[in-house]
Amino acid sequence: MTTTLPRPTTLAPPSLSARAADRVLTRLMQLPGNRHGYKVERNLPVPARDGALLVTDHYAPDTSQPKGTVLLRTPYGRGFPHDLEARVYADHGYHVVVQSCRGTFGSTETFYPMANEADDAQDAVAWLRTQPWFDGRLATAGGSYVGWTQWALLMDPPPELRTCLIAVAPHDMHHAVHGGGAFHLGDFLPWAEMVVHQEKFPGLRGVTRLLTLNRRLAPVYGALPLADAADEATEHRAQWFREWLTTPDRDDPVWDRLKLDDALQRANVPVRLVAGWQDLFLDQTLHQYQALRARGVEVSLTIGPWTHQELGQKGMGRLLRANLEWLETHLADEAPAHPRSAPPVEVYLTGQGAWRHLAEWPPEAGETVRYLQSGGKLLADEPSSGAPSTYVYDPADPTPTLGGPLLVPGGGAKDNAALESRSDVLTFTTDPLTAPLEIMGTPVVELAHSRSNPHADVFVRLCDVDPKGVSCNFAEGLLRLDPTSPPDQVQTVRVRLDACAHQVKAGHRIRLLIAGGSHPRYARNEGTGAAPGTGSELEPCTHTIHHDTGAISRVLLPTPSR
Repeated sequence: MTTTLPRPTTLAPPSLSARAADRVLTRLMQLPGNRHGYKVERNLPVPARDGALLVTDHYAPDTSQPKGTVLLRTPYGRGFPHDLEARVYADHGYHVVVQSCRGTFGSTETFYPMANEADDAQDAVAWLRTQPWFDGRLATAGGSYVGWTQWALLMDPPPELRTCLIAVAPHDMHHAVHGGGAFHLGDFLPWAEMVVHQEKFPGLRGVTRLLTLNRRLAPVYGALPLADAADEATEHRAQWFREWLTTPDRDDPVWDRLKLDDALQRANVPVRLVAGWQDLFLDQTLHQYQALRARGVEVSLTIGPWTHQELGQKGMGRLLRANLEWLETHLADEAPAHPRSAPPVEVYLTGQGAWRHLAEWPPEAGETVRYLQSGGKLLADEPSSGAPSTYVYDPADPTPTLGGPLLVPGGGAKDNAALESRSDVLTFTTDPLTAPLEIMGTPVVELAHSRSNPHADVFVRLCDVDPKGVSCNFAEGLLRLDPTSPPDQVQTVRVRLDACAHQVKAGHRIRLLIAGGSHPRYARNEGTGAAPGTGSELEPCTHTIHHDTGAISRVLLPTPSR
């Protein structure tokens, strides 16, 4: 809890170094439009309804005709990268307000992730209404947690709100941390550790700690009971993390304020959504897009070749250029200099390395089916015979995470050779393709599966194998199996993978990888049925994949007709 508020400042121009950086960034990112210059007043105390004070910076454009106000609310401090985004918008004629969430970077009271953002966002807008420079035109912007704060405001959209620019952001934290049935340990324990220490280790020290998170947390990932070890790692300052870890029931009151599904039904302004194919919140962004589109809300969708972390590194220029164009149309009431002629969906086709413009997502597609066969083959014909394939998942030596849609650095497409060589991993591979194959949509893997232990997970991953044998992942999924189903009985396990837009080139092969987990991204299934985070014992599981005429296993690939 913060008790001493930082001292407010009056409007002042940016420093010489900031102005020089602005000029360089404008050139590097090829930002359009006229620049106005701006001034900044910092550390303004904005009151919340319960007496909390939310510390806020205001960027004022140097123009007699401002274009409206952009609001960003963040728990990560009001410096980089949020000040970069604020400076760009202010330089292009917008008032910008950057506010620290309660309990962070000067704002008072206690930070409990996501829980207070709906009320605090409304109170921020109430404060805006009292400011002489606010003209009643409001937009919100930002990604990740900052995107969550926008969905929180959309639980009750204020009349001043004109549009939202939301990137790589969830609206349902239960699904984010327990999606697939297993806790997303490797995403949210590092995030918890980072959040509780971020003000203690600013700047380069914070970057260094971020890059070494997985190494430093490795002993915690392997500890039992997990919840106790996580408490130690976060210095007992993140009780909310323990609550998240040990509460898998979606209907538990712990999650009541952490599910914003109603915002998808209440949003009434144009929304621009941005995601990455290797972003952990991709499925939620696609759900947001489809829910808004079904209601007739104007919505655009951009999906690039990024992980969660890479959007700010590789996609920032494209993001800001499109955001400025969107704001010109939906906030400033001005026709953009270069009217948008492309359809409302743009996706990066991995494998080919090109952007594709679409009328909607997913595009209309057929289905290409490949069947698992004995000998590790993945063929177009249904199997007629063949012994089943087996592997043993041992939680004492869990199948490791390698790349994929991670919150922390190290995600994305990787060479899967080290993973595929393990004895607890099965692979099934096609022959080299004679023609390119586009996969656009949500692949599904159906496995005729049995197991020795009722407590088990199934992890599947699709890889693109080039002529040199390099196998790179492009879609994956995990499912925690129902422990009440008979373990020795052959059942169809259906796993929906991440959506993708990927071209497998002629001469390449498609490979399906199957394992019993991906640790530490997902908390390992300990095999005992103990409540999440509390177990102290481990039991292995033998998995059997059947592929014959009586028990077919297959991969369903959405393939557009074009």
